[in-house]
Amino acid sequence: MQTRVYWKKLRDLENTLPEGDVVIVSKDTPDGGRAGVVTEVPRRTAAQLLIEGRAELATEEQAQKFRTSVAEQFKAAEQAAAAQRVQLTVVPESELKALRNAIRTTKQ
Repeated sequence: MQTRVYWKKLRDLENTLPEGDVVIVSKDTPDGGRAGVVTEVPRRTAAQLLIEGRAELATEEQAQKFRTSVAEQFKAAEQAAAAQRVQLTVVPESELKALRNAIRTTKQ
């Protein structure tokens, strides 16, 4: 394929794709690409992969399922990070007794 023709096809296909990132599904390729891997890529990259025959556009159902999965994974990662931020303070028993006594005397 001539370079000019390739870039014209790329621009034309890129303009037909929806705005923002595009969800694609990979195809089997001779260089080791695995079929069925769903990912979200920029429009330009999606157009390149589609022209080269290394991927196809995901259906609306596949795209929704993928985005839901990513959102769940993000939420789980946030929760794991929040759990690591929990701070504990170790107080010796003598200081704890002193604090309790101080609270009791202020209440009375």
